[in-house]
Amino acid sequence: MITGRPSAGRSLSGSESNMTIKVGDTIPSMKLMTATAEGPKETSTDDIFKGKKVVLFAVPGAFTPTCSQKHMPGFVQNADAIKAKGVDTIACIAVNDVFVMGAWGRESGTDGKVQMLADGSAMFAKAIGLEMDITARGMGVRSQRYALIAEDGKVTHLGVEAPGGFEASKAETILAAL
Repeated sequence: MITGRPSAGRSLSGSESNMTIKVGDTIPSMKLMTATAEGPKETSTDDIFKGKKVVLFAVPGAFTPTCSQKHMPGFVQNADAIKAKGVDTIACIAVNDVFVMGAWGRESGTDGKVQMLADGSAMFAKAIGLEMDITARGMGVRSQRYALIAEDGKVTHLGVEAPGGFEASKAETILAAL
């Protein structure tokens, strides 16, 4: 498990994409997209995180094997237990468009359990330094697999997976960290 790379007192902004977010950092203020019954809707990280306790998990891509068979199901199945620990929001983010995230959420039964966030151009992944370039495998720039806990926009726990790993960011690990 990687828990973020050390850095000396800094805040994250879109211009510091070579830095990886770490415990104690503030979630950057930016726009994301979410699917609603009325269609795509812009939301902000401020709306998602300010004044709330949030679990955010990221996957390399919707509908991919580990993401669909292990990662998402764990958070859907454990949503009540996670929220019982004082969590206001459980959110999933991926570098996919809002329509794909909406469809994946519907197929995965996330309604009322996991908020689906689209980071279509990887701007959030880059802003927190957790993007990965898998262009050579035909998938472009994606997000690394990770999960974090934030309270009022400050990261209190971060679990970033090693390549091919699935331990630090799974729902059971986050539940134990709460």
